[in-house]
Amino acid sequence: MPLDAQIETLRAELTNAIAGAESEQAVEAIRIAALGKKGSVSALLASLGTMPPAERKNAGPAINGLKNEIAAEIEKRAEELRAKTLEARLAAERVDVTLPVRAAPTAAGRIHPVSQVLDEITAIFSDMGFSIAEGPDIETDYLNFTALNFPEGHPAREMHDTFFMVPGADGVKKVLRTHTSPVQIRVMQQTNAKPAASYVASAIEPPIRVVIPGRTYRHDSDQTHTPMFHQVEGLVIDKSSHIGQLRWVLEEFLKAFFEVESVTTRFRPSFFPFTEPSMEVDVQCDRSGNEIKVGEGFDWLEILGCGMVHPNVLRHCGLDPDVYQGFAWGMGIDRLAMLKYGMPDLRAFFDADKRWLDHYGFRPLDLPTLFGGLSS
Repeated sequence: MPLDAQIETLRAELTNAIAGAESEQAVEAIRIAALGKKGSVSALLASLGTMPPAERKNAGPAINGLKNEIAAEIEKRAEELRAKTLEARLAAERVDVTLPVRAAPTAAGRIHPVSQVLDEITAIFSDMGFSIAEGPDIETDYLNFTALNFPEGHPAREMHDTFFMVPGADGVKKVLRTHTSPVQIRVMQQTNAKPAASYVASAIEPPIRVVIPGRTYRHDSDQTHTPMFHQVEGLVIDKSSHIGQLRWVLEEFLKAFFEVESVTTRFRPSFFPFTEPSMEVDVQCDRSGNEIKVGEGFDWLEILGCGMVHPNVLRHCGLDPDVYQGFAWGMGIDRLAMLKYGMPDLRAFFDADKRWLDHYGFRPLDLPTLFGGLSS
């Protein structure tokens, strides 16, 4: 076969083989078969030495041209296959950089409903001009009971209600406070010009307007009671305080807290040793659905206790009941949270279950305000 025909036949065979190669390994095999030491193109180049000089002059450029052409085709196909392999690998190992970043701790964390409700209560009463007062969880028997007009032998002093502690070296009886009312005594004693207790550091004159949130302890545990719970109490002492002011304060608080236009309250006679007269307060509500709706409906819900401060309590604090009078109220913070946010079981408040907190908790930067919305 003439040399030109051999070159064209070999070119067509190698070109088709290169085009049909489906992997870099197949292309490499073609390169070795064509351009290797014993390859078909290399064999043609080796035959140049046996040709006459005149024939070699024309055959040399033709064979070298074939060699360069086939080498270029092999490199082109190998590059195409490398690009294809890289594309497949990138597709398999793709990372979607458009996914949102992980939420920051301030966005992922949650505020416990008790802390949220405490902030809401503080915001409401601060707007009314009340100060916040606090006291110790461990109280003396005197401040927890005697100064609040609990006589000796009163049932609330018994073991089934109160956590009593071993008296100290001074013999003073101490308890885990059963209510935040001892702080009322501390505040009133600080207003007395001649303090009755040695621990009082300063004295200022009434009026007194304080709210007192804090932890309290009683020997009780069920769906709506826990051994440790949270209360908030309010105290107003002045020369002209009366029940009408008490009712206004409570109704304004309930409207702001439950975020409703109006509330209807019902005051029922009751008994507390530290107030006289004493009253339980009911708020009108709707119980027809799965949740209690305050401010509508025809049902009633007991919400808190209140009354006018007993004259004996004022005397224990060194205040003259013929000059000063006042009113006080108290309610459970945990129960308010249950009512407002629809939580059925009080015990879940203390289970430390993150799933529960993720569901009922509040975002940490959404601080409750009256102008921005308490629970927005």
